[in-house]
Amino acid sequence: MRSCANPRASISAVGYLAQLARVLPLVPRDALTEAIDLLLEARAAGRHVYVMGNGGSASTASHIVCDLVKSAAVDGFAPLKAFTLADNAALLTAWANDRAYDRIFAEQVAGLVGPGDVVMAISASGNSPNIVAALATANKIGAHTIGLLGFDGGAALDLVDVAIHVPCADYGLVEDTHAAIGHAMTVAIRQTLQLESEKTVFVGAAD
Repeated sequence: MRSCANPRASISAVGYLAQLARVLPLVPRDALTEAIDLLLEARAAGRHVYVMGNGGSASTASHIVCDLVKSAAVDGFAPLKAFTLADNAALLTAWANDRAYDRIFAEQVAGLVGPGDVVMAISASGNSPNIVAALATANKIGAHTIGLLGFDGGAALDLVDVAIHVPCADYGLVEDTHAAIGHAMTVAIRQTLQLESEKTVFVGAAD
């Protein structure tokens, strides 16, 4: 039986993956480390982490929250208290309908976030009005802010404490890289806690 697969489509797919392989090394390591440190500090202090994004980035926000709460957890340590601002359809549509779509995240930040909490924004362009408004609100409250950004960073670049900026102008490549960053942060947090656990066990055994 002859395959009906389009060989050009296959070549195109391989080409995309090759491009992704070139984009991943563009992730700024220092900023990634700073973001991980902020999340670890938030966990240790019992602070809350709120993650937001639009469209595909909303899905990435949900995925990252799932991983931070579950996959980064280590026995003996309180898990990260992480939440996404993109999943409550009733709340999102209420703010969009009664105020403006630009305010769907900012109003949640105003109502939920406290000083010392962490607000993470995921935006390829960095210019989504609802993301920009929410970051401005978070800054006024005294929250720490992290941006997973692409393109030239947009307006969000100057509004975050830590910018994990992927300098690429392709939405798909930026979104895939942001997803990988989420996994990288999760692995780093889990491994850090595991090392602390091992040190505690070693010291206890020595005593």
